[in-house]
Amino acid sequence: MTEPLLAVTDLRTTFRAAGGRRARAVDGVSFTVAPEETVGIVGESGCGKSVTALSILRLIRAPGVIEAGSRIAFESRDLLTLPEREMRAIRGARIAMVFQEPMTSLDPVLTIGAQVAEVARVHAGASKRAAWAQAVEALQAVGFPDAAARARDYPHHLSGGMRQRAMIAMAIMMRPALLIADEPTTALDVTTQAQILGTLAALQSSMRMSMLLITHDLGIVAERAQRVIVMYAGQIVEEAPVRELFAAPRHPYTRALLAAVPRLGARRERLEAIPGQVPSADAWPDGCRFRARCAQAFDRCDTAPPLYQIGDAHRSRCHLDAPAAP
Repeated sequence: MTEPLLAVTDLRTTFRAAGGRRARAVDGVSFTVAPEETVGIVGESGCGKSVTALSILRLIRAPGVIEAGSRIAFESRDLLTLPEREMRAIRGARIAMVFQEPMTSLDPVLTIGAQVAEVARVHAGASKRAAWAQAVEALQAVGFPDAAARARDYPHHLSGGMRQRAMIAMAIMMRPALLIADEPTTALDVTTQAQILGTLAALQSSMRMSMLLITHDLGIVAERAQRVIVMYAGQIVEEAPVRELFAAPRHPYTRALLAAVPRLGARRERLEAIPGQVPSADAWPDGCRFRARCAQAFDRCDTAPPLYQIGDAHRSRCHLDAPAAP
């Protein structure tokens, strides 16, 4: 069996909240990513998706902390035990991340080329000229027209889609083994979304990268991922191969998410919606965390369900999936 590239085990990330309370934004999350695999993570805002990604890169800052007992193994090394100097060598080189909003991630006073070139200068010790040449090549690889000239543009000169391409260029400069894409198509029009996703897929294939794809868009996951993880209230509530999950979703939250997706040709007077909202991370409810919003809740939901194994690669955190008593 192939060793996983990334293995996250019992990840718990906590933030200090007002009044001395603690908000455990990620609570006991475990999953793996295999070499060259694309794993999608879906769920509403506030479910812990982005905090999971930032935890993998050890970008959690005070008042946040990754709790003792968590383990993040990458290429068989526990990232949580590495000195910061060694972690900096991995971050941006072996693991890269495309953030949600490129305009807040790009420096407005530096050219795009200078920002992309900095990756090669920091991680490979490249000369200024060599790094610039590599930056132009990376911009060309992600679809920049006339990359040599556009490299001298500043972020405000670019459209949202081109800024996102610049972020991808920065991420792939060192040919990382794992690319974390956090909502890479947010606020982009449908055509540009398709172009960006196509670019990511082509780069992933040519560089043989693994990808952790974080998104609200179930359509993107259906098209691009091999396996999908559904998160709710800081926990994984369902995990399955993508075709199996879309064909036979088990957890009521997964079913509700899928029911809320608009479908062409469907005759509905109104779109489906999940009642209520995700609870606050400093006040997770006891028992099943989806209970208050679930139409199938019953007495046993007062106790917290484990992740039940319901297939070779399918897990569901719902008492309805508990094995039958012998």
